[in-house]
Amino acid sequence: MTRRAPSELEPVAGGATARLGGTRVEVPDAVAEALAADGVEVVRDPAVLAAMGRDWWPLSIGWAARGRVPALPAAVARPRDTAQVASVLRRCHESRVPVTASAGGSGVCGGSVPVFGGLSLDLTGISGLLDLDESSLLADVAAGTFGPDLEAALGASGSGYTLGHWPQSMDISTVGGWIACRGAGQYSTRYGKIEDLVVGLEVVLADGTVVHTDGAAPRAAAGPNLTQLFLGSEGTLGVITSARLRVTPRPDAQARRALSFPDFTDGLDACRRVLRRGGTPAVLRLYDETESRRNFDHEACVMVILDEADPVVVDATMQICDAECGSATRLDDSLVERWLHERNDTSALGPLWKSNIVVDTIEVAGRWSVLPALADEVVATLKGIEGTLAASVHESHAYPDGACLYFTFGGRRPSRGDGDDNAELSWQESYYRRAWDAATAIVLAHGAAVSHHHGIGLNRGRFLPDALGPSFGVLRTLKDALDPEGILNPGKLGLPSPFGPPPWP
Repeated sequence: MTRRAPSELEPVAGGATARLGGTRVEVPDAVAEALAADGVEVVRDPAVLAAMGRDWWPLSIGWAARGRVPALPAAVARPRDTAQVASVLRRCHESRVPVTASAGGSGVCGGSVPVFGGLSLDLTGISGLLDLDESSLLADVAAGTFGPDLEAALGASGSGYTLGHWPQSMDISTVGGWIACRGAGQYSTRYGKIEDLVVGLEVVLADGTVVHTDGAAPRAAAGPNLTQLFLGSEGTLGVITSARLRVTPRPDAQARRALSFPDFTDGLDACRRVLRRGGTPAVLRLYDETESRRNFDHEACVMVILDEADPVVVDATMQICDAECGSATRLDDSLVERWLHERNDTSALGPLWKSNIVVDTIEVAGRWSVLPALADEVVATLKGIEGTLAASVHESHAYPDGACLYFTFGGRRPSRGDGDDNAELSWQESYYRRAWDAATAIVLAHGAAVSHHHGIGLNRGRFLPDALGPSFGVLRTLKDALDPEGILNPGKLGLPSPFGPPPWP
């Protein structure tokens, strides 16, 4: 299967320069030689380093257009199994070499950018469906397995199964990446987010110790659930090498609806009522007027509903949706097919940045009681920032207690006649930071979550201490205990690093 690496979004030559400054730690020859003796492939090719120096963080796309990447590792290690991962971490721990785990590189927050150099750990060589317990609906899967490969293997097994996890990055993301960032698939209202699908993990700690968390039984009261400790840790507490996941038989039935509401708040309330009654359609998405025009050529707020499950379950779910959306206008259900066809298309992102238009998305989550005001305030604030061309919102993942709001914004430098490339780049970075700061301040003021599924990485690290409050100190204590040398993905999650301050605060 052909996959698009991050560097292919906007090609960067092997001689690319790093945009982010800061300490760059080298990998000693003795470490590389010891790893080679352990059977680990170590690569120093400039083109490979450039590809591993970035992910899909949109800001890096603008840098790539100018031949730059966020940062460059000193070397790339390509282990083939858990024992080799343990070897890499043990030797880097002993020599205090930073290690940044990576796989598909599909993150959009700079989470796999090796900001202090050191070693990039390419986990894509550890892949495959390891075991399937059809009676218990559990699958053991290697962390470097790409989404389509997992679904193909599950679909070909027994009577056919699915994980039901379909992120926009499906083709270029891996199981380990989903878990490390607490990812969400587009069908999460039916199947749950990745943390709902994981029952146990195999993790390699910073010193090379291999541990297994939970997963032996459907529920347990054997102390704290350590699986949840590593979910969302973004490679800062350990490196995930395999997971035990809940799977579901391939669905027998499907139903679709396309509707419109005159007001975004009315549509949100309909979503709330559907979930309140226990309706969990796989997809329940609502778009504001701006996004409805852009995506569906429609002037009101479009809602897309899709469900798949046992026929009895689908029928009951759609009855609830129809009852709670009775005030909406029924549209042609072909709009759902249009959404399915275009949902993973990011082809416009590169050309926009290449045309000096700054564009990104901000996904957050909040309670139903705060969502209407949160949506209005963030969109209005983004529109008020000098240079903004457009700002919009849609609801993408819904739950009984709240939902994810997905904001999109774009801006361009108001005065662009000087031809100064550095001035353009400086404005883009400043505008990008101002947009994120302004939006996140509103999110925190409403007590909402600063991320629903993209994670924290490098871009959001400055917000996490305020978002977590005193519990951020607990996270720091865990980091110090599990990674005393601070080698695991330093500079991320807003955590202090022995290698220096993060280069993108």
